[in-house]
Amino acid sequence: MERVRPAEQGDLARCAELLTQALAGTVVRRGGELLVGAGGRPSPDELIGAWVADRRRIVLAGLFDEVVVGLAAGRLPAPGERAARVDCCYVEPQARQVGVGSALVAGLLDWFSAHDCHDVDAAALPGDRPTKQLLESAGFKARLLILHRPLG
Repeated sequence: MERVRPAEQGDLARCAELLTQALAGTVVRRGGELLVGAGGRPSPDELIGAWVADRRRIVLAGLFDEVVVGLAAGRLPAPGERAARVDCCYVEPQARQVGVGSALVAGLLDWFSAHDCHDVDAAALPGDRPTKQLLESAGFKARLLILHRPLG
């Protein structure tokens, strides 16, 4: 059975492994390198550590039969920002289609609501139909398509 809980200290190495998989799958998609940034970004271990240390963020572990198979991370809006943000939601491929992703998104939304957030933004890359469908099933609606062109 699937369930979600805040990531615990003993989950962090596994969460970093999952984040490594998520980033590897993202950078090969159209627009992925721009979304996660080129070289020079923190390592997955550093990112997970920074997310866990930041009180304005949450890292959730998604479990199936008590095994961590997914993670989600989100952050509350910074001063002057309107919306909370889903930074990451990833479930390893062999554990998909059993409700872990939906439970992770629901866990983030519950956390945002508990912190009086009224709006949440999440990104999906062009052509990433599974992510778009997951988010739409949780009530998200596409509101903006951002195009990018490097100069020089």
